[in-house]
Amino acid sequence: MTPDTTNPDSKHEDASIMAWRVHDFGSPEAMKFESVPKPAPGPGEVLIRVRAAGVGPWDGWIRAGKSALPQPLPLTLGSDLSGDVVSIGADVADLAVGDPVYGVTNPRFIGAYAQYAVASAEMIARKPATISYADAASVPVIAVTAWQGLFDQAQLVAGQKVLIHGAAGNVGAYAVQLARRAGIEIIATAARRDFAYLRELGADTLVDYHSERFEDVARDVDAVLDLVGGETQRRSFQVLRRGGKLISAVSPPDQDLASQHGVEAAFFLVSVGTEHLTKIAELIDNGDLKTRVGMILPLEEAYVAHLMLEGVRSAPGGKIVLSV
Repeated sequence: MTPDTTNPDSKHEDASIMAWRVHDFGSPEAMKFESVPKPAPGPGEVLIRVRAAGVGPWDGWIRAGKSALPQPLPLTLGSDLSGDVVSIGADVADLAVGDPVYGVTNPRFIGAYAQYAVASAEMIARKPATISYADAASVPVIAVTAWQGLFDQAQLVAGQKVLIHGAAGNVGAYAVQLARRAGIEIIATAARRDFAYLRELGADTLVDYHSERFEDVARDVDAVLDLVGGETQRRSFQVLRRGGKLISAVSPPDQDLASQHGVEAAFFLVSVGTEHLTKIAELIDNGDLKTRVGMILPLEEAYVAHLMLEGVRSAPGGKIVLSV
């Protein structure tokens, strides 16, 4: 966990970089900030000078060995990133050296907690022009998760009604904004302290999950976007109309309950791609989506960010971002 203080601007810069590595799965103590060879892009890839990297709960799952995807060791943590293209592999047509970009590294969601990272060209896009690198690095996974949950999975359209659980969280806040823009009626569950924030984002009806039952407020909704799981997910079947959809980004729903209530229920893993990222960048640049960075830490303090993921240190409201 002790940082190597090698100067990244030294004569060795071309040969090696600093990155947060995991050699054995475990707690944040398993993280090592060390020198590794600078990666090179292969076909369909670009090398990015990382300016900022987002920190998400999935980074903690990967570090702890709880990823839903195979993760051979050793590995470099991190998926969300923003930065500048410095070299391009074969078969990449739409990006040029010097382009400011943002997105996700690769389908394994690793490699971004570093001074340089290789990314699949199909999982990045040009950075929104109106926001900083730090803000841009906070966006990809959570915004695309919200988009895909609402539109690709639930297939909601204007005039319909959605119940969003965990609406004040990082994914939920984008879901509220995207649903509002699409003309969808929004019922949102959150803590009362977040009500003013959610009203500003566009929620129509707010339910304090500490003191109110959402079943007493929500009726015959077209879809539930579940960002909480557990008992909240199980209770949500009863508020859906017949033929409605329960979509979870957290855990697989009970298919027997779905059948009993005459609804569809699905769990999905986000698939980040250039098309979604380009649309989201346009919405940000047009002022239709607001980002929310809760804290910016230097890359050297990624370990501290993971203590926040684990609840060992208090976490901010909004996304944690590493500045590189």
